[in-house]
Order: sequence, then C-alpha cells, then structure tokens
Amino acid sequence: DDHEALRLWLRLLTCTTMVERTIDQMLKREFGSSLARFDVLAQLDRAPEGLRMGELSAATLTTNGNVTWLVAALEGEGHVTRRTAPDDRRATVVRLTANGRRHFEAMARQHEATVAHLFGTLTATERKAMHTLLGSVKQHLRLERTA
Repeated sequence: DDHEALRLWLRLLTCTTMVERTIDQMLKREFGSSLARFDVLAQLDRAPEGLRMGELSAATLTTNGNVTWLVAALEGEGHVTRRTAPDDRRATVVRLTANGRRHFEAMARQHEATVAHLFGTLTATERKAMHTLLGSVKQHLRLERTA
C-alpha cells in the first residue's frame, strides 16, 4: 500500500507538471503572458475591490517579492493599478483595470479550453470521480496541517 501511494503521488506530480507546462506555453504563445501572471489576474478578478499585496501573495502561494515583480509588470502593461490603502498608508491595494479584465477574460476562455482538451480522454463520470477522490485527499491534508 505504501508503494502504491508513492506511485500515485509521483503520477500526480508528473501530470500536474505536464499540465502546468502546457498551459504556461499556451499563455506565452497566445498572450505573451505566463501562468504566474494569469494566477495574479485570476485572484484579482475574484476581488473587484482589489487585494493588498500580502493578500495577493497568499492567494497565489508565492513570495511577496515575486508578487511585487509580477504586479509591476502587469501595471506596466496597463492590466492593474496600485494604490495606497485608504486605512493603512503602508499597504498597497492592487486592482484590475478594464483592460486587464478584458485581457484576463480572453486568457480564461483559452485556459478553460486547454484544460478541457488536456482532460478530454476522461469521461464526465471519471472526471467527477477523480475530483471527489482528490477532494478527500485535500481534506485530509488540511486536517494534517492543523494537527
């Protein structure tokens, strides 16, 4: 059983890496962007009021320095704005611009189509079953973190 668990982990890691690389290559080819930039835009799309840099770093599971670099690049392209937080002059709030929202929406449509293609060998029932099983693993991992 332990060996099977290890084999499963390695298979998940390999598939995840391959999917990430494929999506990143598509975003670079189609939009001159990256998966990291897409992730920042996705988080901001979910937060119309904007996110503080620390919140953005936590949401994207990346370092503050990397988020600062990504936001600066996206700001230079006109996709986001940075403003001082009204309640804390030390904090910066990042928001999508209208241009950034349109850019993200186009990327999100292609992202979804690419993911659908990559998982196209599975039936809807198999995808649901896999989602449920991985949800169980995710819940277990959350409980392990708090124990």
